[in-house]
Amino acid sequence: MRLAILGGGGFRVPLVYGALLGDRGEGRVSEVVLHDVDAGRLDAVTRVLAEQADGVPDAPLVRATTDLDDALRGADFVFSAIRVGGLRGRAEDERVALAEGVLGQETVGAGGIAYGLRTVPVAVDIARRVARLAPDAWVINFTNPAGLVTEAMSRYLGDRVIGICDSPVGLGRRVARALGADPSEAFVDYVGLNHLGWVRGLRVAGHDELPRLLADLDRLGSFEEGRLFGPEWLRSLGAIPNEYLHYYYFNRETVRAYQEAESTRGAFLRDQQSRFYTDALNPGGSALRAWEDTRAEREATYMAENRESAGAGEREEEDLAGGYEQVALALMRAIARDERTTLILNVRNRSTLAALDADAVIEVPCLVGADGAHPLATDPLPGHATGLVCSVKAVEREVLAAAESGSRETAVKAFALHPLVDSVNVARRLVDGYTAVHPELAYLT
Repeated sequence: MRLAILGGGGFRVPLVYGALLGDRGEGRVSEVVLHDVDAGRLDAVTRVLAEQADGVPDAPLVRATTDLDDALRGADFVFSAIRVGGLRGRAEDERVALAEGVLGQETVGAGGIAYGLRTVPVAVDIARRVARLAPDAWVINFTNPAGLVTEAMSRYLGDRVIGICDSPVGLGRRVARALGADPSEAFVDYVGLNHLGWVRGLRVAGHDELPRLLADLDRLGSFEEGRLFGPEWLRSLGAIPNEYLHYYYFNRETVRAYQEAESTRGAFLRDQQSRFYTDALNPGGSALRAWEDTRAEREATYMAENRESAGAGEREEEDLAGGYEQVALALMRAIARDERTTLILNVRNRSTLAALDADAVIEVPCLVGADGAHPLATDPLPGHATGLVCSVKAVEREVLAAAESGSRETAVKAFALHPLVDSVNVARRLVDGYTAVHPELAYLT
């Protein structure tokens, strides 16, 4: 079975390959084709993968190419993890937004809109090529903003594109541990959009254990979300929000923390990964060791500004392991081998949430098998959550419309309607600022 990884020179590719190395049995991936527009990054990551595979029998073969059509032909699965504009673009997204006093995070608020406007045209081109060159392939999208990009691609690939994110998985794992439950035996009732969802229940042996957690302030404060949001706020919500909702519930504090930080997250990663790619190509060094050291620092500093503003302290050791590669592997295995399982994924709504139309991509538990991923029935969200979901989905639709039409006016509308951008004039200045620094946005007229 052949897996094509788009963004194959990306920093997280070794996580995916490491998961594949541990997979055994029929229907496993036997060949990995890495595609990237940057040949130097491909060389660096290929070196890391070669060290990972050393001594592993029947390790998947690895081939690298800068030709997208070559990468797609013959693929059974396509893993999309591209970053249009690179980390330089992410750093600019943050800088332009913070200069206007609004959030520049890569998936939330102004930064997420800018990233979406750069990424959607490229993702649509990929989807069209997949439909033409590999019509039977399944596309697993991790490109951010994951829900928005998955919805853009679904207009050409239908249900054969599925978005993944490790954030709900990590949240469910932490909630289960706080309750003393085995995460592998718990069903997480999670509903929302990508980076905008809530755990509303955690069922073990058919019984919802979340009320027990919400009644215990000490337990609520024992894990990351409890420290980030505060136990009292979680109890008021009656749910455990995805960590990215901290940008909404504590927006002023977070923006201030980002403005006061020595560097933004994007700038930090830009500089850190620049060092990694240089070190990985050093003939006398270990590319794998360079990657491992860089990854440890990357994970430890994840959402550092949010934790600092909330006084949440350092990340726990168990939360440094990541997890999106395991979700991707489980998804591929479920489809390729018909190993039916339940995973939290980004898929088309169909009739799951009555407040949204059938084609809106949402993030919910899905039953997965050889015929793809199917969202499970769920109870409606409470009013405050429904309002936020509908508001952000409306913004996503404006981003898609702007990307399709090239309309600068529609792009301004997308920024202005976002809950975290509080002024039409700010929205206009954001579009001016982003088009000035991103050549990828030259299509907006």
